[in-house]
Amino acid sequence: MWRDLVVPRAELIVGLDYPRWLSLFRLIRRSLRRVIAREEVCNGNKETLGRLLATDSIIGWHFRSFTRKRRVMRDLQKAPGASKVLIFRHPRELEEWLQGLPEADPRRAG
Repeated sequence: MWRDLVVPRAELIVGLDYPRWLSLFRLIRRSLRRVIAREEVCNGNKETLGRLLATDSIIGWHFRSFTRKRRVMRDLQKAPGASKVLIFRHPRELEEWLQGLPEADPRRAG
């Protein structure tokens, strides 16, 4: 699993543990925009209304995976000797944290 390769190497893990209603609202809004604009999702694929309503749609995936992803974030945070894990429960918390970060030095971009 990808997590077994990435997590041990991470210095910091940032989890977005937003309320289900907010996560679902954003997913539906983004998906409907893609359907209406016929926006490419990846590899030339385009979302359709039919795909959004299918049982294996991204919306269905949201309902099947939400609780598990929340549990994984919390387990990572509790793991002894693990990387530092920050979990933000509201977009405002994330924005405040980002505002407190030092500005990146463009001379160091590489």
